[in-house]
Amino acid sequence: MSASTPFLLGTRRFAPIFATQFFGAFNDNIFKYALLMVFTYGWIPKGDISVSTLNNLAALLFILPFFIFSATAGQIADRYERSNLIQWLKIGEITMMCIATIGFFIGNIWLLLFALFMMGMQSAIFGPIKYAILPEILTEKELMTGNAIFQSGTSLAILFGMVVGGVVISFSSGNMLWICLTLVGVAILGYLSSRMILQQKIADPNLKVNWNVFATSWQIVKFSYGLPLVFLVLLGNSWYWFYGATVITQIPQMTAQYLHGNENVSSLILTFFSVGIVIGSALCKKYSGDHVNIKMVPYGAVGLTLFALYLAWSLAQLPNFQGDLFNIAQVFAQGGAVYHVFLAVLLLGVSGGFYIVPLYAMMQAKAPQSHRARVVAANNIFNAIFMVVAAIFCIIILSSLNLSLVHLFGITALISAVITTLLLISLRRKLSMGES
Repeated sequence: MSASTPFLLGTRRFAPIFATQFFGAFNDNIFKYALLMVFTYGWIPKGDISVSTLNNLAALLFILPFFIFSATAGQIADRYERSNLIQWLKIGEITMMCIATIGFFIGNIWLLLFALFMMGMQSAIFGPIKYAILPEILTEKELMTGNAIFQSGTSLAILFGMVVGGVVISFSSGNMLWICLTLVGVAILGYLSSRMILQQKIADPNLKVNWNVFATSWQIVKFSYGLPLVFLVLLGNSWYWFYGATVITQIPQMTAQYLHGNENVSSLILTFFSVGIVIGSALCKKYSGDHVNIKMVPYGAVGLTLFALYLAWSLAQLPNFQGDLFNIAQVFAQGGAVYHVFLAVLLLGVSGGFYIVPLYAMMQAKAPQSHRARVVAANNIFNAIFMVVAAIFCIIILSSLNLSLVHLFGITALISAVITTLLLISLRRKLSMGES
């Protein structure tokens, strides 16, 4: 990434918040992917609910708290000392994983979905805190590097979480003890790392927190709308989360339906996607320089369109496989379009890294210091709205209209081309006018 990368990771100001974020994202994705696995491959009875509906419902329940609680979380993050808040959140995570443990053991889908919703709430509150801390502990020249490291670390945590979630479920042969021990253990590691975060100054000690989450959400959205450049960046970020939610949530179904692969193949596809994001984040930092800019965003936007179309085309070339699900070696033995699928997923990840790292750095750099956590909260609200819409969009395309994943990815690519083009034109205009 740069010579400053190991330096930042070795500092007391950056390493603990990085580790806490890493373990949090790691555990979120162990849990979410374990749920997708038990739903998709039938480890827990699901009644008459289809796999597609259940997977998209799970995605909806995880992201819904970001819409409900982000605004109040932003106020809390600006009003109170942030390292202490994080420690309490990590204690909450341990509690959530204990609830999930009960759900896994008794095979209750609704208790597991409740735990997922609560984990979403914990993540929604943590979001404004972590992104408000970064500009406080990093210099302006370190901000692009810090965000690239943060994004790469988060992508690796997502990757490892999904791989671990899938592997533990696969090799436990229905014994839920091991996934439960994993979830609780990682939550404890997150709490221990949070205790090493340095105390932070309170951004606005006189702020009165408004506990009416809907009124607060509206106020924060209006405030962000009054910052034209920041508002455009928030919309750009949120489109990425719509796009990512649309693609990632469908990967288990895509693997089983098109590649005829088992859960290990699904984990490998997610590995390719996450490694792509890490590569894109690293290259983005290398070619963007030290100062915050959006030079690499257009390349990412083009990639998000072209490579989604490439993925749709690749899936359409696959034959209709029959018989038992393939393992990894058997999938690659099919050759041909299989390789195109994996390459398309990798390139989508690279494009995502190009696209999202500069936008997150710009959001932090351009947000007013006194309102930084609340701007991040507004970002999370928009992200949540876009991801909820993504879940509904997927349900309509796949369940209501009975279209295929090929159609879903192709339609998403075309919508992305329109939205990112309009976004980049507006962003360049605002930057040229020197607006904030």
